[in-house]
Order: sequence, then C-alpha cells, then structure tokens
Amino acid sequence: MTPIRLAIVVLLIAGAARADIEDARDLMEEGRFEEARGALWPAARSGNAEAEELIGVMYAMGLGVDPDPVRAFEWYLRAAMKGHAGAQSGVGWYFETGQGIAAPDLVRAFLWYQLSTIGGDPDAAISVEEVARKMTPDEIEHAQRLVDDYRVWLYPFR
Repeated sequence: MTPIRLAIVVLLIAGAARADIEDARDLMEEGRFEEARGALWPAARSGNAEAEELIGVMYAMGLGVDPDPVRAFEWYLRAAMKGHAGAQSGVGWYFETGQGIAAPDLVRAFLWYQLSTIGGDPDAAISVEEVARKMTPDEIEHAQRLVDDYRVWLYPFR
C-alpha cells in the first residue's frame, strides 16, 4: 500500500471512530448505556483515548455495567497515558482517594492532576491545590520531578 493510500485509510478509520464516539455519547444521553458501550468498544479496543475515557466513566458510575473502580481506573489510565486531560484528572482522583488501587498515593495524585492542568482541564488546577495541602514539601518536590518527566513525553510542546 502506498503512503498516500495508507494515510487515507487511517483518516477514514479515525473519522469512523469519531462518528462511533458521537453516536455513543448520544446513546448515553438517552440512557442507553449498554448500546453506548457497544458503540465505544471497537474504538476503545483500538486505543482511542476518548472512547477509553468514556468506558472508564461507565465503570466508575455504573452506567450499563456494574460499578467497578478497578476497571474504571484501568480504562482512565489507558486514556490518561495518551494525554486525555479528563482521564488524567480521573486518575488523579483515584490516586487521591485510593479507590480502585491498593492505597492512596498523594504524590501520584498531584502528578496526574498537574498533567491534567497542563492538558487543559480547568478544574484540575483546583485539585492540584487541594491535594498539595495534604502533602509535605518533600512529597511535592518528588511529584514535581515526576511531572517534569511525564510532561516532556505527553506534552512535548507545552
């Protein structure tokens, strides 16, 4: 396949994934969560961060599935690692509360909230401030070093 044909195929697939995600959002608004999950599943399994984050929301809130904080965290984490700011904030919340993971970890909560802020989530800055009030100066310094490590990978131009 030529590079041009490959680019066209990739664009068509991306467009189809966006349409599936919009259809899934419509289904969620109508309360048709099981159908929405079915519409999201192919895109999520293909690594689409928006679809992954929405499936995380479904597991977090028990929308069409049994609530499952472990699975919610895992879906949020997949999307967060791709730079999805909303999912990064969600991961921060799981680390802050300890739900879905072994124990709370304020350093990692700070890390993910800060990355979410860099990614453009306006509410995450408030979460950074709130979690920082619970941390020691050494923990904040450690968290900031982690932010610096992740930032260059997730947001190389910010």
